[in-house]
Amino acid sequence: MSEAEKPLLIKRYASRRLYNTETSDYVTLEDIAGFIRAGREVQIVDLKSGDDLTRQYLLQIVAEHESKGENVLPINVLTDLVRSYTTEVQSVVPQFLAMSFDMFRNGQAKMLENLSTLPNPMAGVPGFEDLVKQQEAFMKTLMSGMPQMPGWGGSGPAREEEGGEAPGTDELAQIKKQLADLQKKLSKL
Repeated sequence: MSEAEKPLLIKRYASRRLYNTETSDYVTLEDIAGFIRAGREVQIVDLKSGDDLTRQYLLQIVAEHESKGENVLPINVLTDLVRSYTTEVQSVVPQFLAMSFDMFRNGQAKMLENLSTLPNPMAGVPGFEDLVKQQEAFMKTLMSGMPQMPGWGGSGPAREEEGGEAPGTDELAQIKKQLADLQKKLSKL
């Protein structure tokens, strides 16, 4: 097994301090939560007895996040979990939760995969077309309040002097092209 596949071993001392055996330093619950978020498996054991304390500490991490207002588990789910400890359904609940989270992870991975293959990942988001229409209306309103630029289909002198081009005509052409490109991109969105 490679280093990344092996669970990170955390030892709990009698003082209740948690010791990371890989880096030889003490860690906090927040550090352990960070390891897990980064995709690392952890195993927490009591140094003296050798008991596996992983479940206890993972529940403590969840409880701390919940107490900080980071409500991940709805109250009805928490209530059902407590009820499952007092019924004979207890053996089914862990399997059900594990399968549910597996389905969630697979669905999340598929969604990310699908988003990366679409030409415009936002196209499938509900209400996106309305947002684009609002943006186009905003741009039209914005542009209608601006003075007409030479050569942009409005009135106004195209030349400053007889036979001469207005200063910055090349720059204007570039800006005009960039604006047209932006409008095309917006309409595709």
